[in-house]
Amino acid sequence: MKISNISKKDESRKDRFVRIASRRTNEIIEKIRLLGNCSNKSSYEYSEQDINKIFSALEKEIKISKMRFTFSKSKRNFEL
Repeated sequence: MKISNISKKDESRKDRFVRIASRRTNEIIEKIRLLGNCSNKSSYEYSEQDINKIFSALEKEIKISKMRFTFSKSKRNFEL
């Protein structure tokens, strides 16, 4: 969604989310594509352990980020 006639201060919270989340998501996708360029064996040397460490770290951060969107921020009472 492109905001042309609406100033940033007048945009809705939804429009602001769409604008910022879209930009950030595209930036992350581009960085992942750049990381994929490191798979060129004629330019780089790496082990399967290196690859596993990279993708474990990425998967962990994605999981944490997703949890922030899905879990309620409401406080729950303690129960045994």
